[in-house]
Amino acid sequence: MIIRSLGMQDYEPLWRNMQRFTDERNASTPDEIWYTEHPPVFTLGMNASRDHLIAPGDIPVVQVDRGGQVTYHGPGQLMIYPLIDLKRAKLGVRDLVTALEKCVVNLVAEFGIAAVARKDAPGVYVDGRKIASVGLRVRRGASYHGMALNIDVDLQPFSLINPCGFTDLEVTDLKSLGITASRDVIQSGIQNHLLGCLNVDAGEIVSPD
Repeated sequence: MIIRSLGMQDYEPLWRNMQRFTDERNASTPDEIWYTEHPPVFTLGMNASRDHLIAPGDIPVVQVDRGGQVTYHGPGQLMIYPLIDLKRAKLGVRDLVTALEKCVVNLVAEFGIAAVARKDAPGVYVDGRKIASVGLRVRRGASYHGMALNIDVDLQPFSLINPCGFTDLEVTDLKSLGITASRDVIQSGIQNHLLGCLNVDAGEIVSPD
């Protein structure tokens, strides 16, 4: 498993890079996890309704090839993109979704916060408020897209949409829950829990240039 910390990246070019990586990989290509964050952007899943864009204003809207409805990405989120050959790893899509959700549940438990996943709406919730969103695409037997974890994010843009297609869904972040650990600490914790849930070891760790 190759771990890449990519820093701040524009959404659409990075999405295209994920597609390219997936299309060009072969049976011997190592799996990777990419960590990043994006400037403000709304993304719509393949079958998402634009009716859930209430008032996007000046924030760009990008239609992408993941599942799910509309969500917001912006500074203060940790984006976790697992680029995994699911067949080789003997993982189903549900297994990967569960691993992503569980790594957040396990992380916040270290800070005394109880979080849960919901079968009817993928992601992680604390007292009914969403703290992490999950949306995946599988192509050629391999995954891309992934999970957004709200660390210390401007929550106001979520009021401009129906997050994940729900009209009454509240969104929160780690800071609002009293978790003030640094981004590096949060990413390290997520990584340890995610690799544990996937039962794999980290190999090469690549930092931004």
